[in-house]
Amino acid sequence: MLTLENLSFGVQEERKEKEIIHHLNLTIGDHKFVVITGPNGGGKSTLAKLIAGIERPSHGKIVFDGEDITEKSITERANLGISYAFQQPVRFKGVQVLDLIRLAARKKLAAADACVYLSEVGLCARDYINREVNASLSGGELKRIEIATVLARQTRLSVFDEPEAGIDLWSFQNLITVFERMRDTTQGSILIISHQERILNIADEIVVIADGRITQQGPREEILPKLLGTASAVDACSRFYKGGQ
Repeated sequence: MLTLENLSFGVQEERKEKEIIHHLNLTIGDHKFVVITGPNGGGKSTLAKLIAGIERPSHGKIVFDGEDITEKSITERANLGISYAFQQPVRFKGVQVLDLIRLAARKKLAAADACVYLSEVGLCARDYINREVNASLSGGELKRIEIATVLARQTRLSVFDEPEAGIDLWSFQNLITVFERMRDTTQGSILIISHQERILNIADEIVVIADGRITQQGPREEILPKLLGTASAVDACSRFYKGGQ
């Protein structure tokens, strides 16, 4: 499905380029649930933006379903079947939730049909369908509404950049349920940037990135115990990801 070939990305700092992603190679197969994790500042979110087309690589190639999309725009990639959920969802003043879901589905859904997607993410449809996507919504509500739009799109690849960021514990617990359901029912693949053990624990594959390079990659059963070590899960995660997201 998705192949990253010798991918590099850098930014200009004090008249020289600082490389954030270093000659990275990665393949994500069909119908896979993949979680990319690693220390803060390792390049995880940058990699997600490169896949979505928000950033362009300085070197290398991105191939999606056999087509080179390296130079394609965000819109072109979306049309090919790539969805991207921001770490901090965008607020749209004057746009109702119903409008947003219709835009994602690319058809004029009946309100009842749009409500199905809200129900999928644990929101009472009648309370949200006519709400504006603005500052009146909490971080957890915005996250789930954004996921509802991804569900409505039904794309081949859904990319989520740290979906747990800025949400409360109750919303996070519901988020896990949503991702478990997506894993079991999606016709495409899911790629999540996260360091949360509960998200890592439902992955098919885990990819660890540090300093812009893949340091570990493989099935969850193989990689997760290495990350957690012999200590308790909470203590191990705290040490491994010291400094937060």
